[in-house]
Amino acid sequence: MSSENNVLKTPLYDLHMELGGKMVPFAGYHMPVQYKGMGIIKEHQQVRAQAGLFDVSHMGQLIIEGENATRALEAIVPVDIDALGLNKQTYALFTSEAGGILDDLIVTRWGKEQYFLVVNAACKDQDVAHLQQHLGAQAELSLLNDQALMALQGPTAKDVMGELAPQTSELVFMSGCRAVIEGVECYITRSGYTGEDGFEISLPAAQADKIARLILAFGQVEAIGLGARDSLRLEAGLCLYGHDLDNETSPIEGALNWSISKTRRTGGAKEGGFPGADVILAQMANGVSRKRVGLSIDGRVPVREGAQLLNAEGQLVGQVTSGGFAPSLNAPVAMGYVATEYAKEGVQLSALVRDKPVAVQVAKMPFVAQRYFRG
Repeated sequence: MSSENNVLKTPLYDLHMELGGKMVPFAGYHMPVQYKGMGIIKEHQQVRAQAGLFDVSHMGQLIIEGENATRALEAIVPVDIDALGLNKQTYALFTSEAGGILDDLIVTRWGKEQYFLVVNAACKDQDVAHLQQHLGAQAELSLLNDQALMALQGPTAKDVMGELAPQTSELVFMSGCRAVIEGVECYITRSGYTGEDGFEISLPAAQADKIARLILAFGQVEAIGLGARDSLRLEAGLCLYGHDLDNETSPIEGALNWSISKTRRTGGAKEGGFPGADVILAQMANGVSRKRVGLSIDGRVPVREGAQLLNAEGQLVGQVTSGGFAPSLNAPVAMGYVATEYAKEGVQLSALVRDKPVAVQVAKMPFVAQRYFRG
């Protein structure tokens, strides 16, 4: 968190204030946690039932380009970047030499040797330094500081985007296209962080307020804050960097094996070659001592981040990293890390909440089915 004097404003700050946003400092920016008149639970339900508009302009937007951009990126992330189609996206991780996760991000291929990256807000500066260190002279890094980013999420998002930018109807999950909305050039991807079908819109900061108001004029769209964004992503089983993932956690411990392309694994055509590859590939082969799991909670008591997880003998076997109320289930849920022998669906544990044990069970994630549009 930044001190109050250093907290930045996104291009939609005035609109948030006008809409009654309850502003809090988050990752160095003034961000709305919820809006007057709805509140977190109703905002959450709005996204599951219709559509919600999120301001995610605090995220970092970057371009990497140059003659050797593909090769340079493949030396930084455990992904087969060269196999990525034009205007296709992939989830990726920045890994450390020790096998930890420095950040998670989305990479979109814009050209043969041009890539668009979206990184986490709190990690922007360290990510830029990490990229500059590893890219060297192989590729050029540009920060899109004059771009805003919005996310339109929910089952009716496709109807709104279909009217504003008809070509988006052709998109499937994790693909993108350029579009002009009311004279404003945008790059739109069919992606998001809620588990719902939806879109992310990168556009000039100076035009963000205009386009946000245009989208909010649709009857099925409401402005949604950080509170619902968090409960939506938790229901969808999606990690939050700095909580569920960090530099002390490997992709294998984080149950993110799928994020390591098959070609980058042991025996693959492009085996290793990314930071921490020896550690991570050894863990894939030999296993790890702890794993990220979902947790269903008995009763109504929320189990929050930091709660200790105990086995039947009262021994410490893990810790909660994200937890809260799941409006779609009308029940609390959580995720966290447990010793591998307890990382099986149905295993009974207890979580310490204010020094009292609450019964929990290891549960399959996502807690609420993801509804991405895959065509």
